[in-house]
Amino acid sequence: MSDADPVAWVMIEPGWKVVDSSGEEVGSVDEITGDSSNDIFNGLSISTSFLGKPRYIPSEHVGVITEGRVQLRLTKEQVGRLEEFEEPPTTAEILPEEAGALRRAEASVEAPLHSHEDLLTLLSRLMHSVPRAHEY
Repeated sequence: MSDADPVAWVMIEPGWKVVDSSGEEVGSVDEITGDSSNDIFNGLSISTSFLGKPRYIPSEHVGVITEGRVQLRLTKEQVGRLEEFEEPPTTAEILPEEAGALRRAEASVEAPLHSHEDLLTLLSRLMHSVPRAHEY
């Protein structure tokens, strides 16, 4: 597979390079949100700086995805104005009052596609920023 071959959103991994609409690097993938079992891609959080909070990129602003690289449909200035990423709340199936205790215990709980602790986020941002630091 060449670098130009598109890949599905489920292939995106933390650390992949994120570029703006002109191809200029704006950060790296921090987290992917969606439901892979139903092929629903919600968006990405990206790290734009080592100490800064991740920015949320809704899926409609994601353009071409290739191995190791996500190109946005936004300019660098537009990326800078995006809101900070907030971890989506865990969702749970709502059961009727008459559901038995066994059914309630079996109810599934879903979490974000890739979730991790704040420490891991800080460490991953450090790891993601190191390769970019030597490129400049």
